[in-house]
Amino acid sequence: MNNKVILLVEDNPDDVALALRAFKKNNISNKIIIAKDGVEAIDFLLGTGPYAGRSMKDSPVVVLLDLKLPKMDGLEVLKTIRQNEATKLIPVVILTSSKEEQDIIKGYELGANSYVRKPVDFDEFIKAVNSLGLYWLLWNQPPPVKA
Repeated sequence: MNNKVILLVEDNPDDVALALRAFKKNNISNKIIIAKDGVEAIDFLLGTGPYAGRSMKDSPVVVLLDLKLPKMDGLEVLKTIRQNEATKLIPVVILTSSKEEQDIIKGYELGANSYVRKPVDFDEFIKAVNSLGLYWLLWNQPPPVKA
């Protein structure tokens, strides 16, 4: 499981710390790349900007995507992922505190694989991360990586 990369796209440092603690508590030892805004996420995924030249074999097995992001919001990131040949098959889980119905609908319309509301309670968040980890890292069969 360790060689599978998770891309966590989250601008809130408290939520990043919470997610990292939850991964650790659930013994998810995958390499976790953190993108603090939508542009950084796209740069990582496409191997551009500061990530130019990175091996595309390190593409994430799942993207955990917040919606409220600086520079480029999560829905725009999702749209960009789905429009690009190299990234369109990567599973994307929207992980957000938004319970706006239009965000849920738009997320699925743009090709999200799942929409998960962030639990406020840490114990609930640990359970959610455990379920996400089991499903997306162990049970789900991802598409083959295009080099």
